[in-house]
Amino acid sequence: MWSGINPKDQITWFLEVLPALIGAAVLAATYRSFALTPVLYLLILMHCVILMIGGHYTYAEVPFFDGLFGAERNNYDKLGHFFQGFVPALIAREVLIRKCVVNGRGWLNLFVICVALSFSAFYELIEWWIAVISGAGAKAFLGTQGYIWDTQSDMAFALVGAMSSLVLLSRYHDRQIRIVTGPSTR
Repeated sequence: MWSGINPKDQITWFLEVLPALIGAAVLAATYRSFALTPVLYLLILMHCVILMIGGHYTYAEVPFFDGLFGAERNNYDKLGHFFQGFVPALIAREVLIRKCVVNGRGWLNLFVICVALSFSAFYELIEWWIAVISGAGAKAFLGTQGYIWDTQSDMAFALVGAMSSLVLLSRYHDRQIRIVTGPSTR
């Protein structure tokens, strides 16, 4: 609720938090039929908080990220795009494992990375479509801050996020999946 109280720009706020609202609706609708692991719910919540903070201030103006580590721009959006790879990778991983879609860890990791990158690329396309439709009003939503490689670096941060989630959390995630589903899955 805090995020929606007097945001910098109401339309930008709505566009930035809409994915979190859609995600919450999907999680509520599927909770009984396909409950996720506790670690995944926690990470989804963290990602939603990042989206809502970015929506409240706009990604280019989040406090404490101006000039961080000597940067010339506010890089809060890079944190958001890192999580845009990190969290969807684990969502894809859990669905692929629990639905027995692929065999072998190599194929699993490949498909997880592909899903995370596809998700990131689709989000960049949505940003572009909104920019085309809204014209000059899209500047706050796009948040490029004059950086011509913003789209490419956003997808690179999502890739790093996806790979990081696999390296850092796969074993722990496997244990959580076994707890949720029983020992028959992974």
